Amino acid sequence: MLKVVGIILGGVAVALVAAWLKLRGPDIPYGTLEAKYTNGASHFVDLPGGFHVHYQEEGDPASPLLVLLHGFGDAYTSWEGWVPDLKRKFHVIALDFPGHGLTRAPEGYQLSGDGLADFVDAFAAQLALPKFAVAGNSMGGGVAWQLAVRHPQRINALILVDAAGFPNEKPPGAVPLAFKILRYPIGRAILRNIDNRPLIDEGLRTDVYDKTLITPAFVDRWAEFQRAPGHRAILMSVNPSAFNQASVAALDKISVPTLILHGESDVLIEPASARKFAAAIPGAKVLIYPNVGHLPQIEIPQRSAADVAEFLQAAR
Repeated sequence: MLKVVGIILGGVAVALVAAWLKLRGPDIPYGTLEAKYTNGASHFVDLPGGFHVHYQEEGDPASPLLVLLHGFGDAYTSWEGWVPDLKRKFHVIALDFPGHGLTRAPEGYQLSGDGLADFVDAFAAQLALPKFAVAGNSMGGGVAWQLAVRHPQRINALILVDAAGFPNEKPPGAVPLAFKILRYPIGRAILRNIDNRPLIDEGLRTDVYDKTLITPAFVDRWAEFQRAPGHRAILMSVNPSAFNQASVAALDKISVPTLILHGESDVLIEPASARKFAAAIPGAKVLIYPNVGHLPQIEIPQRSAADVAEFLQAAR
């Protein structure tokens, strides 16, 4: 009997080792990623604290400036559907947050809304940027409104795209498996060392209304950016509650023109959140898009970019 049990346990161990070898995803060197994903619009700047920041810059520097902030696990590429249209009228900068895209961060860095708002402030100071409009999606939206609260001298307009800030009133209709695993320390430890492509694929399909938008190449790019050295450790250390800090008292201080965009079919951040932002920020305008999920800049790029351009031109 013991021999049989030993054989079974041995088989299980072999199967686990085989699964681990298949799933493990070693880091991809920054040099490899930069050679593949940078282009003529790419720039890098060093910030105090050990940050080597990647950003893309398009449009006429003499035009009004618009800074774009992506969501959790995403990168500057989130805005590639907006930039071709917006760069005709605006000077557009899309940056990568620490632990995202091609931006290098010091070991042990932890993501938070206020910390990332200070990061954007330091980035703007280093480049001596003039006042700018800021647009952010999801986590980036949470950073955008915190930037407006913490560093109001930086911005002249605010655009929130399915922004983080308010906890959902009820459990989301569908939660990507990766977010479920992130709730547990052992799950985060495992995700730090494996190729998370299957989880990224499932999560992105949950994010959008039209699943055909999530192509293999689209998922590959997300997965490769997340395998940059140190990125998975930063992503897996996130505390989701660190981005649910919105309050009427804080948002009421925002005095710049504000546009709120939200997908009606967003299952991660409920549309009611957009209405809460609109009620709390004086004079805010809200647009809810039917048959659109969590990523309007990817799902309906031309329409949402046109709404942004119209809003910013009216705000001027």
